[in-house]
Amino acid sequence: MAPGTSSTSSKDGESIKVIVRCRPMNEKEKNTKGTEVIIETDTDKGTCGIKNKEEKSAKDFTYDGSYGTKSTTSELYDDVGYISVASVPEGYNATVFAYGQTGCGKSYTMQGIPDPPTNHGFIPRSFADIFESPHLTKCSKFLIYSSYLEIYNEEIRDLLATNKPVRSLSEHPSKGVYVKDLTMSPCTEVQQCMELMEKGVSVRATGSTQMNAQSSRSHSIFTIYVETEVTDDKGGKHVKVGKLNLVDLAGSERQGKTGATGERLREGAKINLSLSALGNVINALVDGRKKGGHIPYRDSKLTRLLQDSLGGNTKTLMIACISPSSDSYEETLSTLRYADRAKQIKNKPKINEDPKDTIMRQMQEEIERLKMMLSNKGQSPHDTDLNALQQRAEDEGKIEKEKVEEMKKEKEKMKN
Repeated sequence: MAPGTSSTSSKDGESIKVIVRCRPMNEKEKNTKGTEVIIETDTDKGTCGIKNKEEKSAKDFTYDGSYGTKSTTSELYDDVGYISVASVPEGYNATVFAYGQTGCGKSYTMQGIPDPPTNHGFIPRSFADIFESPHLTKCSKFLIYSSYLEIYNEEIRDLLATNKPVRSLSEHPSKGVYVKDLTMSPCTEVQQCMELMEKGVSVRATGSTQMNAQSSRSHSIFTIYVETEVTDDKGGKHVKVGKLNLVDLAGSERQGKTGATGERLREGAKINLSLSALGNVINALVDGRKKGGHIPYRDSKLTRLLQDSLGGNTKTLMIACISPSSDSYEETLSTLRYADRAKQIKNKPKINEDPKDTIMRQMQEEIERLKMMLSNKGQSPHDTDLNALQQRAEDEGKIEKEKVEEMKKEKEKMKN
């Protein structure tokens, strides 16, 4: 399928969109005797072929996009990433995640390099497109906030909180699986999102192996939440909530190649276990649901957090990152097969309209409570209540500042 076209969609749902990206040969691969290029991509057709020297013909796969060694992150993002990001201010959930063997360019694709900006990854590129969304100009109010976590050795750590405290998973009837007490940072401009990303990256677990000098030792998820309020022709207010998960998975590892020992070996084992759980969920979604089978989301923290992204209410894009080297034939073939299975998963994305648990709604309820106190026998709210509310309004995007000022004026009138 040509890049930029939509995945299969029907009344039964929308298929996960899957693309493959092949990085260039690195110096170690170039200097390894007998190593050769075994990958051939065709961007126009969306195909990727793999062939080692013992095989007569290549194994060919077709995806929603196929990008070779000369591709740029900007090209990938414009072709297939932007459409997912743009849907979030409209009230949809979207997830972009990079999967593949360690050292194949997942973090480069998702996070990128700070300078020059042309080397930015999907995460920083999405910030500007969220804030510049035409949909936001049609809203009477909007609120944007972010969170950043990592899953390290099956523990969820809050990357935006001091000392990366461990957080626990919980489940809510309406919003589903979520991380309890996770830091939610309000954002009013692109630069604030950039600073949050950089803060999280600086404390994320990394380490050196024989395959990657800066190997990610954890899975990370940067999430952007967008709440919007629109007033209809009759004066009714409607709130929509979208969520964008930007996922950088740690790479699958083979101890014989990474040379990992001690703590690195234990980390690699945990990484492989969670990726295996992810593979089991994908297999169950493709095969099991046809037979009404169980989907093992609860087998890992990663699959629990990605539950809605795999078979649920989300527009999902998977980026399969691979090496072109014959030295990685088995790992690359495994990744291509994994991606081929994933594109068969059907999600059912829908606009999240008028949910009951939005921050915007909580703020409005707090303002109404203070108004009731004002009207109740002339009773005035405490100054601390008003000051706290004003500070919160400013932190949450200044959307309620004018209302707080009006209430202060009302209080002054009552005093006089």
